[in-house]
Amino acid sequence: MSRNPVVGIVCNINTLRGLPAHTVRNTYVHALRKVVGCTPLLIPALGEGFSLAEIADVVDGLVFTGSPSHIDPARYGHERQFEEKMLDPARDATALPLIKDAIAADLPMLTICRGFQEMNVTLGGTLHQKIHEMPGKRDHRYDPDIPLDKCYERQVHKVAVQKGGLFESWDMPAEFTVNSLHEQAVDALGKGLFVEAISEDGVVEAVSLPGKRFICGVQWHPEGDFHINPASRRIFEAFRDALAAAPQKSSLRA
Repeated sequence: MSRNPVVGIVCNINTLRGLPAHTVRNTYVHALRKVVGCTPLLIPALGEGFSLAEIADVVDGLVFTGSPSHIDPARYGHERQFEEKMLDPARDATALPLIKDAIAADLPMLTICRGFQEMNVTLGGTLHQKIHEMPGKRDHRYDPDIPLDKCYERQVHKVAVQKGGLFESWDMPAEFTVNSLHEQAVDALGKGLFVEAISEDGVVEAVSLPGKRFICGVQWHPEGDFHINPASRRIFEAFRDALAAAPQKSSLRA
């Protein structure tokens, strides 16, 4: 019996009524269900000791989401330039090894915002911790005077697609606009990554890993504007196509 592909979404640790909770915004779940047609499965931020082996027979792909938190700069050999409260060590300890394992297993993977940065760090790259303080860079953070849901729909700046990558093969426009809700950005690029798109001020906005079925990351939030931005929707459609082409797991769900 055929089934929908199952896509694991890695959670963040956030405080809910004074207690830690494993959370994922509904926009990710909605986009995956609406466009990809998959069954989303939330993966808790379990931290050290958790590995892909525990879910390998269950998931057909992975999504690494954005988050208000930042990767611990110690993970890429830099000193922290932001407050400790912005860290999420359980997310770091869950996501970074999971990304490494998924790459090794050639498991279809889409990484977004923090997840995009996690993939870069996993592959040996580094980050600008405050991109808005860098000479010649725009402020890529969201506007706090605008309701958050509208920030995800707001098209803030253009990105230019680089030739020879996945975006070009997906017939993406040579240039399109995206939302922007991030404080950090790629500094040194991770080993083997191909730059798919660059913003007007030279910030890396999308990457892929050549030779894999589907390993792609974006700095903006396609889950927040896919319903109004054809380029964002195309990314989820390509993820859907990669999942459909991948062999389904053999398990009790079949």
